[in-house]
Amino acid sequence: MLLNSSFLLSNISFPYTLSACHTTQAFPRQTLTFQCCLAATLQDKRVREQKVNILHYEDNMKRRSLLFLLITSGIPSALPAFGKTKNKNPYDERRLLEQNKRIQRENNAPEEFPSFIREGFEVKVVISNNYVKRDSGLIVWDFAVGEGDCPNDGQQVIFHYIGYNESGRRIDSTYLQGKPAKIRMGSKALVPGFEEGIRDMRPGGKRRIIIPPELGPPVGPSTFFSSKQFEVFDVELLDVQDCQRRTIGFYSDVVCN
Repeated sequence: MLLNSSFLLSNISFPYTLSACHTTQAFPRQTLTFQCCLAATLQDKRVREQKVNILHYEDNMKRRSLLFLLITSGIPSALPAFGKTKNKNPYDERRLLEQNKRIQRENNAPEEFPSFIREGFEVKVVISNNYVKRDSGLIVWDFAVGEGDCPNDGQQVIFHYIGYNESGRRIDSTYLQGKPAKIRMGSKALVPGFEEGIRDMRPGGKRRIIIPPELGPPVGPSTFFSSKQFEVFDVELLDVQDCQRRTIGFYSDVVCN
């Protein structure tokens, strides 16, 4: 039995085109049915691919619209960010302060010792009103002013000191050594912060000096200090001496008295 073209067209639904199954009376029914199914399958595949492409396009447009909305509204998006700063939490600051004070008490730090709140590379120094912070960053507190003239370059200063780290632990003391230190001013034998702190002291004066890292000693494996930290010194200036150079034959030295 042969099928005419009107029968085939009436049994093919949209979106199949008329060209999908064009027939003649010369082909048997099985061949015509195979050709129609093959054409329908190919057309259906193209429709599915078009739908997938449309969905991908709509999804990309939604993502771009959302990203544009986040950027313009100031809401942070889930994108990699560099150089972000963490908002400081007052609770965390109080917690770090209490932790620092507890460690200082365990180390028997002196009265009104400064507290250091360290968060990464940032350090906040908490001090009482007795301290004075200078433009250089040095912080001082005079326990006693003393009398006489302040030391000048070339003069020798004789002083006692106690050195502390940020946790209030004592790291050095001339009192325990049993003899004071002697240094000529201007010889670069002292770290910049210490020399600045002692330069305007007077004999008999007592002062606490808080030295920031930028005015502190160099750090590294070849030095005593392994990291950039604040250093605290309680200094007692005992005397200031004049110095003169003397030469005896081929020998030359400096005498201070």
